[in-house]
Formats: sequence, structure tokens, C-alpha cells
Amino acid sequence: MSLLTTTSGVSGITPDDHGPLIVQPVERESVALQVASVIKTDSTKVHIPIVHTDAGASFVAEGEEIAATDAVMGELEIVPAKCAGLSKVSSELAEDSNPDAQKLVGDGLARSIAGALDRSFFGALTYPDPAGLEAVKGLGKVDAGASFTNLDAFQEAINRAENEGATITAFAANPVDALTLAKLKQTKDSNVPLLGSDPTTPTRRTILGVPLYVSRAVTAGTVWAIPRDRVMVVMRRDVRLDVSRDALFTSDQVAIKATMRAAHAFPHPAAIQRVSLTKAA
Repeated sequence: MSLLTTTSGVSGITPDDHGPLIVQPVERESVALQVASVIKTDSTKVHIPIVHTDAGASFVAEGEEIAATDAVMGELEIVPAKCAGLSKVSSELAEDSNPDAQKLVGDGLARSIAGALDRSFFGALTYPDPAGLEAVKGLGKVDAGASFTNLDAFQEAINRAENEGATITAFAANPVDALTLAKLKQTKDSNVPLLGSDPTTPTRRTILGVPLYVSRAVTAGTVWAIPRDRVMVVMRRDVRLDVSRDALFTSDQVAIKATMRAAHAFPHPAAIQRVSLTKAA
């Protein structure tokens, strides 16, 4: 991932900082980048193949001709869009070579970019955001009833994905719904949580063994069941970091801007399941 940097007499933040300062924190903060397959490219657009119908196969006797059948193919053309974050810090902080001081700058930018990326990924199409999950047609839909009282709807989502030949690898929920699910108990008189835990990450909860991710970008009342290999985030490899004190000259502050290009691809919508609460009439 290349980095272009422009400065106006500002030291401390250098091109070598782009990995630990911006890219790595974004990848940690963004739920979209954790639940989807990430494709990195240098191209301005990416073509992702879609298999509508697989090529046929059958048993044949020895020596007999094998019947030829063609797969029915399609493709998605994905054009990464610009996602940017802007942070204003004091000149002293921007010029500080202390890694902890630079980390404060990077964390703020990372949160900004990760938040924008997640809002786009889980949301509806609103220009200039790339089309997100709520804008995708043909998704699987599971009705969870008026409230989350058990895990039946999530088991149904897993099974529906399996009917499409996919495996759910992540659930994503709004913090409000995640708390409701976390409070569910195994039985009426039990204090044992119904949700499981991930041995590799003790603070992470699981639904029927599948990791549960939490993001404010997910609409309350909806939990997404996501198969990683059917959901993609396409990222341009270039990240640009611009540092300037010109616009904030009178306040002795520095503007630090980070931009990256990304878009989403959902080549198999029916494999993605939307578990939703029934809306009151």
C-alpha cells in the first residue's frame, strides 16, 4: 500500500507511519473489514465473477462421452470510492516524534474512516457511499418476531445460508440488540448466558458458535448473518496522508487528512441473511 504525503513544514508524521498510524488501526476498528473478505487492488475498478449456474456433472460409464455443460456466469464491476477522515491537532502534537503522541492522531483518523466504512457497508445506498447491505436485493430474510427471546431465528439464518451452499461466519448487531442477546439466559431460572464465548477472544460473544460483532452502523432491530466468502470489501492499495497548517494558521493547529478508496461487493445475496424484528403496526 503506497503512501503520498504532503507537508507544510510539519515533521514527526512521516510516510513510514502509514501502516501503524492509519491502515492497521482502520482494519482493527472496522467491523466490515473483520466480517468480509478483503480484496486489495491497484486498479481503479475490479470485476468479480458471479456463478449463476454451475457446470453440470454426473457419473458416466467407462469409455462413454462426458456430456459438456457450461456454467452460467455474470460479473460485478466494483469501483472503489474515496473514504476520508480529517483530524485537527496542535502543532506540538503533530511534530512530536513520540510514538504515543502519533498514535493519538492515528487512532482518531482510524475511528473516523472505520466508522464511515461501516456505515456504508451496513447501510443503504446514499451517494457518494458505495451500495451497502440494506441496498442489496435478493437477501435472505428471517423474521425474529417482536423481540429477541431465543436463538431460533439465528439457527434458521444459518440453515438458510447452508441451503445456498454457504456457511455463516459472523453475525453483526447494533449495540442495543447485542445487549439484549447478551442478557438472554439458558433457562428461566438460570443466570448462565445463552450466548457462548470465543476461547480465542474472551470478550467476544458467539451465537451458536458463530462470532458476534457489534457496530453502531447496524440498524437497531436487525442482525446480519454473514458468510465471509460471499461478502467482499475491495480496497485500493494507495492511502494518502496530507498534513497542512495553512487553514489553521491563526490557531497554531495542524490538519491531518487521510484518504483511502474502498467499495463493497455482494456476489451471492441469497447467502446473506437478515434477521429482523417484526415492526409494530
